[in-house]
Amino acid sequence: MRKYMITFAAAVLIVAGGYWALGKNHAPAADGAVVEKPPALAQQHSQPSPSPVVGEDDDEDKASADSAKRQTGDTLTSGSADKQGETPNQAGSGAMNTGAKTQQAAKPAQNASAGKSSSTGNAASEAGSGTSKTGGKGFINSYSVEHVVSNPESIAVLVNKTYRLPAGYVPPDLVYPNVPFIFSEKADKRKMRKEAATALEKLFDAAKNDGVQLAGVSGYRSESRQKTLYNNYVKRDGVKAADTYSARPGHSEHQTGLTIDVSGITGKCAAESCFAGTKEAKWLAKHAHEYGFIIRYPEGKASITGYKYEPWHLRYVGAKIANEVTSRHITLEQYFGQAVPVSK
Repeated sequence: MRKYMITFAAAVLIVAGGYWALGKNHAPAADGAVVEKPPALAQQHSQPSPSPVVGEDDDEDKASADSAKRQTGDTLTSGSADKQGETPNQAGSGAMNTGAKTQQAAKPAQNASAGKSSSTGNAASEAGSGTSKTGGKGFINSYSVEHVVSNPESIAVLVNKTYRLPAGYVPPDLVYPNVPFIFSEKADKRKMRKEAATALEKLFDAAKNDGVQLAGVSGYRSESRQKTLYNNYVKRDGVKAADTYSARPGHSEHQTGLTIDVSGITGKCAAESCFAGTKEAKWLAKHAHEYGFIIRYPEGKASITGYKYEPWHLRYVGAKIANEVTSRHITLEQYFGQAVPVSK
């Protein structure tokens, strides 16, 4: 009998031990325990583009220049990367993936506080050294991050590969400046904002008094027009290549109404690198700032601006900013504290 009782007790102990072990293995996690979640996939972006080979200007300018040169007996330089027609690229629209953020941009060095006239040059004194979004360590002027500017109507607005204009933005006061163009039609690309147009007329008059006859090539350009041009480039060359020489929709300075490409009255070398050696380009480099304009993409600054040297591309910023940018031999990015590379 004693033998059976010992065996029964042993069995009970074994069963009890099994239940205890089972309960321990299924005990709930301790309060406050944190379960690490797998990291979310980061938004994919293409690598920052290398320094562009062609520049921000497009076939529209080349087509106008071509027309003017045919009238004067000149021909376009062979080998230009901008010979594409202007047929909309229906397939190309899907290729454009800018990854734009719909929030407002951090004000680039307080330039959002600038007003709408040339007096906005006071933004320089408020610029400061920039932040991680507007020029601090690690900032790269590329499409990998996009911000929508909060001050699109400011004369001092900064538009580049990182800062874009609001979707569908149209300047409020576009007018036709009373200056000659290398084409005859009364197209939108003749337009500029009123203050910039008035300044351009004074600049052209001053140049003429010095024996230099200038002509407009391309002024205002809508976002939809830029989209057509950009998509044509994407269809022809792919996104990566197109980004090295053409602005994406919303990122073109021409859309601000504050920019114009100019040439000599004959249209020779219009929107082409050979314009740099002309008397017109030399006059502009010396005097444009006196009328509130800067050479927006100066020589040797492609790593900062994102575009090669364009001596024909004038941007109106007002006299104060223009004088400082020109005298210091800097870019608009550097003026607002964004002196950082566009590519590594």
